[in-house]
Amino acid sequence: MSAARFAGKNATNLRRNCCCKAISMPTRHFKLTIAYDGTAYGGWQFQPNAVTVQEVIETALTKIVGHPVRIHGAGRTDAGVHARGQVASVALTTSLKPSVLRRALNANLPEEVRILSVQEVNAEFHARFSARRKEYRYQIDCGAVADPFLRRYAWHHPRKLDVTAMRRAARLLRGRHDFTAFSAKTERTPIRTISKLTMTRRGSLLTITVVADGFLYKMARSIVGALVKVGEGRLTPSQVGELLRQKKRVALIETAPAKGLFLWRVGY
Repeated sequence: MSAARFAGKNATNLRRNCCCKAISMPTRHFKLTIAYDGTAYGGWQFQPNAVTVQEVIETALTKIVGHPVRIHGAGRTDAGVHARGQVASVALTTSLKPSVLRRALNANLPEEVRILSVQEVNAEFHARFSARRKEYRYQIDCGAVADPFLRRYAWHHPRKLDVTAMRRAARLLRGRHDFTAFSAKTERTPIRTISKLTMTRRGSLLTITVVADGFLYKMARSIVGALVKVGEGRLTPSQVGELLRQKKRVALIETAPAKGLFLWRVGY
């Protein structure tokens, strides 16, 4: 089953037609850990003109429990971005055990969306607002010839990158800063703290890992775009530091392609 088969069968239609009988069971709260290939999706968050990950999960849950469902994700990933450890919270009126709910969900979801675990949590837990940190990883295929098995999951960049210079620039971005220069839109509260920003090379695959207490819109991909420019020699590490201090978005900072980015894990 693919995302395309969900077009026109969104959660709104199921909510309209779901069973409305009075249910005496108590409301229970669950934490879902989710992995997905975001290639065919318009991102995480519900949109009227695109199939999204939130939509297909809400559709499946509504079918299983028989009442309207709204889930809340920890990260609102963009179109084409993937996840290995997205987290969502949801309130359900059901007697199903978490393990049974997980199996039922995976039986009703497209193959590219998998529920890795379901845990019952207290009512105060919220996937987004309870999160203390998020980890994103970005994959760059540095091979002279693109690896066909990475074409949906990595940015092919055959030009040689100076990883040492990229690491020097990364050190300037760690810590608590105003990251307006690395956001694709104006934010009311642009202050974020990056606790980890590293690069690991294995064969032709370069992985950039960034951990922060939160991310602005397209912040992770903008950081990758700036670091790649440093690796190409089109920006110096000191220029990256100066762009950070300017606190405004400029054309020098480009956004890396969505397909290389993964929401890896969320910490609570």
